[in-house]
Formats: sequence, structure tokens, C-alpha cells
Amino acid sequence: MDRSTASEPAGKADEAFSPLLAAASILIVDDEPGMRNFMMRMLAPRCRRVEEAADTVAAQRLIDAAPFDLVILDNVMAGRTGIEWLGELRQGGFFGEVVLITAFADLETAIQALRAGASDFVLKPARANQILNAVARALDRARLRRENFVLRRQLAAQPVSSAGTGGIVGCSAAIERLRAVVARAAPLPTTVLITGESGTGKEVTARALHFGSPRAEKPFVPVNCAAIPPDMLESELFGHLKGAFTGAAAAREGLFSYAQGGTLFLDEIGELPLAMQSKLLRVIEDKRVRPVGAEREVPIDIRLVAATNADLPATVAAGRFRQDLFYRLNVLSIPIPPLRDRIEDIEPLARLFMSDLSERLGMPPLALTPDVLADLETYRWPGNARELRSVIERSLIIGSFPGDLVAGATRRRPASEETLEAIEKNHVLAVLDAAGGNKAEAARRLGVSRKTLDRKVAVWNA
Repeated sequence: MDRSTASEPAGKADEAFSPLLAAASILIVDDEPGMRNFMMRMLAPRCRRVEEAADTVAAQRLIDAAPFDLVILDNVMAGRTGIEWLGELRQGGFFGEVVLITAFADLETAIQALRAGASDFVLKPARANQILNAVARALDRARLRRENFVLRRQLAAQPVSSAGTGGIVGCSAAIERLRAVVARAAPLPTTVLITGESGTGKEVTARALHFGSPRAEKPFVPVNCAAIPPDMLESELFGHLKGAFTGAAAAREGLFSYAQGGTLFLDEIGELPLAMQSKLLRVIEDKRVRPVGAEREVPIDIRLVAATNADLPATVAAGRFRQDLFYRLNVLSIPIPPLRDRIEDIEPLARLFMSDLSERLGMPPLALTPDVLADLETYRWPGNARELRSVIERSLIIGSFPGDLVAGATRRRPASEETLEAIEKNHVLAVLDAAGGNKAEAARRLGVSRKTLDRKVAVWNA
């Protein structure tokens, strides 16, 4: 092979896939020094990181130390073939792309390569543009697979999305402080714990942290820990190999892998079972995950953001949440106040929801008159911004704001007219209403026992 081809223009590969190559980390595994040198000179100027290994033992050490997006693997090497090692690599939980370099174009080799998990293969002697195009195709397939996965999750979560699509919206002093903290924390790799009642916009804040960070071009993967069955959590988060358990018909990447290079948002972190908490703690400390059924741990590179509407210190004291995990998550705590404590934000949020929902539903927006806004601002909003969004959507569907804008509204009264007992009663009943009448859930949100809640409700005859 003429090694001068390394300096040839790569044509369409460079033009179409330059951003993909620029962000990629690639490992070259070949026992020929000349071939390694050729590929290093070709790829190093175009890629974020390129490493080389003369054999599979050295290559395995590099893979165990840091994540790679793609491996370029020679098939015929001293000791064992690239296909044999590729099978071991997949069994170890490596889900990255692999381009096989082979001198033999027979059908049997091609079938073996695909069965072992190769993304593509290139025949020797290969020119620079052939290798670059194979690498670019593999990286593009991986990008599309991850984007499709993330988009499907976003579409599935859209009906219960929190505070809309407009980022951190509001003009209150509390929101201005929140924006300042997010702007300061976003560029850092620090783990963040976001706290606040349900519907206050915790996911919106997490997205703002992601899109203000150097990881903005990589995936943002939201996970509702409470929505995944406990027996599936490990597989969903860390992935699994084929045959790892009954029903595992194929290997599957976990959410940590899909978030590689980006941000993983663990919502409702307080709902994680204790057994899973210990595994998550180890992942945070070691920056490695072990897919279910895998023989090795796989390095990860993610930014972790967690959120909860529970009182985690109280949960720790009750023995339902690990103290060491709480300390690892609570490096930076960002509390989001409830909507009832920032009345100034109701109007901008209502206008955002009206604009967004009227466009989505294909309906003309309703006028937010001073009377309507006054009505909105006198309600206590136990469901916070999520409830406000639902009220706007319901009004759009009806075609007008109903006379009783929010059914069963617990409205504000001047502070001078409210006794402490009345404030307590209004708040408890509002939380009970937001929990759909579920007293166990309402007691959990209030941080009291079910027995205490039952007693108070009985006294109020509510």
C-alpha cells in the first residue's frame, strides 16, 4: 500500500462528516507499525482523540481506561484474529462501533464479522478515503441510533412534560437567582441535585444546565426512576448482553451509554430501590458501568443531574436513601420554589403555554385579559407550572376560560385574614388534591405519617 494516501483529500467524507470525525474518539488496533502510522497520520488531525495498539492485550487496557466511539480493528494479527477478539469485546459490554480491516473478501469472513458485531469492514489494500468513509458511516449510524432513541423518549414523555419548551421562564427574583446559578454551574462537570415540588420545572432546569455546558452537542437523556419497574432498572440504566436474563433476545445499550459524552438526568431519584442506590453510587465513584451479563466494566463519560420532590435528608434519616449517595449527588443543590411563592412568573408562563399550545393544537390563542390573569394569580397552584399548563390547554380546547377557571380552587386570601390553622388546612388539602386523593402519596409529599394526615382530614371533615 502507498502510505502517501494518508495525505490525500478525503473528499465527501471530510465535507459531510467533518463534525462527526472532529468529536470522535478512535482506537486503532493493528500489528503492522506501517499501517498504524498510516491511519494515525490520517485520523489524528481530523478526530478529537486517536489511540493505537499493536495487539489486543494493549487495546483492551486502553478500552478499560477510557471510552471510545469506534475501533478500527485488523482481522489477521499474531495470536488471534480480530473477529475472535471482537466477540470477547462485545461479551465484555463494549457497545461502540467497530470497523474491521481484512485482506480476505470471502462470504464466510463477512458473515463472521457481522455476527461478532462489526459495523463495517474495509478490504486491504485500502485508501484513505475508503477508511474515512467507513469510519464516517459507522459514526453516523451510531449518531442516528442515539438521536432516534432520545427523540422517542422525548415524544413518549411529552404529555407529562413540565414547564413547556421555552427554557427557564419567569421574572421573579427567585427565577433570576435560579438563572444565575445555572449559568455559573452549567460549564462545570459537577453533579447537581435539583429539588422542588412536582411540576416546578426541574427537568427544564436540568436541560438548561445541559445546553449551557460544553456537552450541549451530545445527548440529554432524561430518566424517570419511578416509572421503571425495579427489576428492570439495572438493565435500563446499564444495558445488558444477549441471554443475560430471560427475554434478553439481543444485546442492548443502557441509558448511561446513550448519554455518553452528554448529560443523564435522573428524575425522582428518591424512588430508587436501596439495592440500585448502591450500584449507582459505585458508578458515580468509578465512572464505569457493568452491563447485565457482562464480564467487564465499561468506562463512561457523562454529566449527572438528579432531581427529587422528596425531602431527601428526611428520607436518609428514615433509612430509605443511602447517606453516602446523597452526599455524592448533593455536590451542588438547586432548589426551585413553588409557583405560589413567585406570583410574578404566572403571567409569562401563561403566555408561553398559550403560544405553544395554540400552535400545537391548531387553535387561536385566547386573550389573557387582566381579569383572567388576576384569577390565575389568586390560585395557589398545588400542581405548579404543570397544572397551569393543563388549565391553559383545557381552556383552549373549550374555546374560552370557564367562569370557575380552576375547579375546586384553593384561593389566596389576604395574609391578615388567614390563621395559621387555615394556612395549614389549605396547603394540606391542596397537596391531597394534587395527589389525586391518594393519602399515602400526599403524606409522603408533606413529610408526615399517613396516620397524622388521616387525623387532620377527619378533624376538618374534608
